[in-house]
Amino acid sequence: MQTVAVLAPPGAIGFEVMTPGQVFGMANLAAESDGGARLYDIRICAPGRQVGTVAEWGATTLRTAHGVEGLAGADIVVVPGRQDFLAPPRRDVREALQAAAAGGSRIAAICVGAFTVAAAGLLDGGRATTHWQWTDELARRYPAVDVDASVLFVDNGHTLTSAGVGAGLDLCLHLLRCDHGPDLAAATARRLVMPAWRDGGQAQFIEHRTAAPPAHPLQETIAWMHRNADQPLDLETIAGHAAMSTRTLSRKFRDYVGTTPLELLVRIRVDRARRLLETTDLPVDRVAAEAGFGSEAALRHHFGRLVGIPPQKYRSSYHPRRPDTLAQ
Repeated sequence: MQTVAVLAPPGAIGFEVMTPGQVFGMANLAAESDGGARLYDIRICAPGRQVGTVAEWGATTLRTAHGVEGLAGADIVVVPGRQDFLAPPRRDVREALQAAAAGGSRIAAICVGAFTVAAAGLLDGGRATTHWQWTDELARRYPAVDVDASVLFVDNGHTLTSAGVGAGLDLCLHLLRCDHGPDLAAATARRLVMPAWRDGGQAQFIEHRTAAPPAHPLQETIAWMHRNADQPLDLETIAGHAAMSTRTLSRKFRDYVGTTPLELLVRIRVDRARRLLETTDLPVDRVAAEAGFGSEAALRHHFGRLVGIPPQKYRSSYHPRRPDTLAQ
């Protein structure tokens, strides 16, 4: 039987603490219902065997049978996010993670739990991800980590990281699939009423921040680009509005926005297309026109590049359905 040890640090995100137990515990039930034996022993490990969860999301106190020493010898150590994840983790937590990794445990971080694992030095030299809102910060604080903002999870073998809360479920199912095969992973997912595998990465959830603060020197031009994104804008037209040369405009965009004017325009158009796909029944070619793309092919290309899935698949996932159509 494999041991799954879930670290529950002070200020833990309660749902993420319980997620591994839901997945691996349901896998036990699925295996037993098929005539097999229990596969996982699941333990919650908290400093002092007691921890409070994030107050803003419903504070509760968890009392556990294991302290951080319970991480030792576990086959899988799961590290959820915590409220103050940008602060260094406790020394006993950091050392317990380092000892577990040295002993051969796989270390799996959920969401911003990646910051705790990175602070222990366990992500250095490897690829990792975290919630899209914090990928830039993870990369800035830990330059030895290759941060990928586009994926739902990363598996480096001994260390694994996932994007947001939901991706923690994907990560646990991935571990189950690796250890016991796709059939059990699929059976467990059915019991959880969720897909065994999700297409696309977290790029489909990223909100591109294309608006600038009021004092931003390019604010007026960026706002104008938003208003006129459906028009055939080119670099010269944008530079003309900003009363700059194309070279100066491009330099200022790199300095203040971190990208080029035309790439920002594409992001604005993709975000407009996303809203149209979510809120209207317009055909995809009309969505392309309304968003400012010259053709449906251009929409598909840029949408797939930035969002990670085709426009029609995005609509099928995010377009709201009337209640009377859900049962059809």
